[in-house]
Amino acid sequence: MKKVLLLFIAVFITVFSFAQDAAEKINEANEALTAQDYAKAFQLYDEAMNNLGEVEVDAAINYNIGFAAYKSENLEGAVKYFDKSIEAGVNVSKCHEFKALAYNDKKDYKNAVASFEEAIATSDSDEDKQSLVYNAAIAAYRAKSYDKAVELFSQSVANGYKDETATYYKSVVLKRQNKDDEYKATLVEGAEKYPGNDKITSALAGVYVNEGNEFYKAGTAILIAANEKVDAGSMTTADEAYTKEVDKVKAELKKAIEVLEKAKALDASNANAQALLDACNAQLGALN
Repeated sequence: MKKVLLLFIAVFITVFSFAQDAAEKINEANEALTAQDYAKAFQLYDEAMNNLGEVEVDAAINYNIGFAAYKSENLEGAVKYFDKSIEAGVNVSKCHEFKALAYNDKKDYKNAVASFEEAIATSDSDEDKQSLVYNAAIAAYRAKSYDKAVELFSQSVANGYKDETATYYKSVVLKRQNKDDEYKATLVEGAEKYPGNDKITSALAGVYVNEGNEFYKAGTAILIAANEKVDAGSMTTADEAYTKEVDKVKAELKKAIEVLEKAKALDASNANAQALLDACNAQLGALN
C-alpha cells in the first residue's frame, strides 16, 4: 500500500510540475513576445504547448505562437500554429494572410496564392481585401500561374488599388502568354490613364516600333520584287503595273510613319523609332 501511495504521489507531483512549468513558460513567452524577442517567444510557447498537463489555454494563443514563429522566420512553425488557429476559428483571415506571407518567403508561390485567396474569402474588410488581391496577383505572377495573375491584376485595377502598377504587370503577363492583342490593348489603356508612367509608355512605344518595322519591311519587299521584275525585263518603270507597285510601297511606308510617330510621341528617346522614321521618309522621298 505504501508503494502504491508513493507511486501515486510521484505521478501527481510530476503532472503538477509539468502544468506549473507550462504556465510559467507561457507567461515568459508573452513577455518575450511583448519585447519582440520572437525566437525566444516561439521556443517557450512551443515547449509549453507540448507539455500543457492540466493547464487550459485559450485557443487564441495559437495565433500568437504562429505570429512569433513567422517573425522569427520559423516558417514551418508559423504554418503549423496558424492552421491550429484557423481550426479554432480565431483571426482566420489574418492567419491565412500570414500563411501566404510565410509561403512567399519559402518561394512556395502556388500555396501562397491559395492562402491569399482564403484570406480574401474570409476577410470582412474591403480595404484588406484590396491589398490581398494585389499580393495574390504578385504571388500568381511569381508562380507563373499567368491566367490567375491576369485575373487578379485585372481585379486590382478595377479596385483602384495600386492600379497603375497592376496595369503594367498585367501587360507583362499577357506578353509572356504571347497574347499580343490583349497586351497592346492593356498598354493603350494604361498609357491613356497614366501618361506619366514611363514603363507603360515605353512598352507601348516598343509595340509601335515593331508594327512600324513590319510596315517598313512589307513596303521594302514590294519594292524589291518590282525592281527585280524590271531587272529581268518583264516590267519597266514606265509601266502602269510598276506604278501600282510603287503606290503599294508608299502606302506601307505611310502606315509605318504613322505608328512610328506614335512611338516617338510616347518615348522621344527611342532610337529605333527615329532610325526607322528616317529610313521611311528617305525612301518615300526617293519614290515621289
